[in-house]
Amino acid sequence: MNISGIIGFLGAIALIVYGILDSGEIMNFFDPASVYIVVGGTVGAVVFNFPFSVLKKVPRMIKIAFAPPKYNPENYITEMVDHCKTARMKGILALEEAANACPDPFMKSALMLIVDANDSEKVKSMLDDAIDFICERHESNIALWSKASGVAPALGMIGTLVGLVNMLVAMDPTNPDSAMELGPAMSTALVTTFYGCIIAHIICTPIGNLCKYNHNQEVLCLQIIEEGTLAIISGANPRYVEEKLRMMLPANDGKKSKKSKAE
Repeated sequence: MNISGIIGFLGAIALIVYGILDSGEIMNFFDPASVYIVVGGTVGAVVFNFPFSVLKKVPRMIKIAFAPPKYNPENYITEMVDHCKTARMKGILALEEAANACPDPFMKSALMLIVDANDSEKVKSMLDDAIDFICERHESNIALWSKASGVAPALGMIGTLVGLVNMLVAMDPTNPDSAMELGPAMSTALVTTFYGCIIAHIICTPIGNLCKYNHNQEVLCLQIIEEGTLAIISGANPRYVEEKLRMMLPANDGKKSKKSKAE
């Protein structure tokens, strides 16, 4: 579970609610008209902008944000170095057994390309294309949250305009009772902006950022597999392969892993 994300989300909601209760009543911030305008309008705009193939992945993306799959680059480096040792000691064909037992489909495909005796240029081209396709799919999914985070405040402004228009229409200097209708209209005008900001900055933007982070971690592991595959084809020394792959990690992670190995 993404503990920090869950704590951050619940903490933000709790502090907002506490601030509302400290200054007034929570029901002052519940307005059905604002919900229809902001929530309904945001959902409608997002549905209009994206095909069903992307929309149906929304529950999965929410799950990834709060319970992301673990992509450990260190494990991928270790596996690729082991495959490199196998190829050096037992030959390229010995990788077929390792490929069949590999749970990662991308790594399995990469190893099978080696077993099939493809040259490095062809393998690099195929793996680059596969990574590019994965990036395109992920970016289209992440774009949904970026669109929602941009649409929600805009719908909040539309709700504000609706409330102001109703307020101005209700104003009648000749009718003393018209002042009673100004409060609800002004409430709609302000609460819609509140809803738009909550949806954009506490829900949509964080989920999009978490999905983007998970995407970057996955792509890093795919690139480690690609570089390790090309190194195996070239017949590189396993120690050289390990050093090369560790250079792809962030500086602090690389130093930490080397220190742990030395200890």
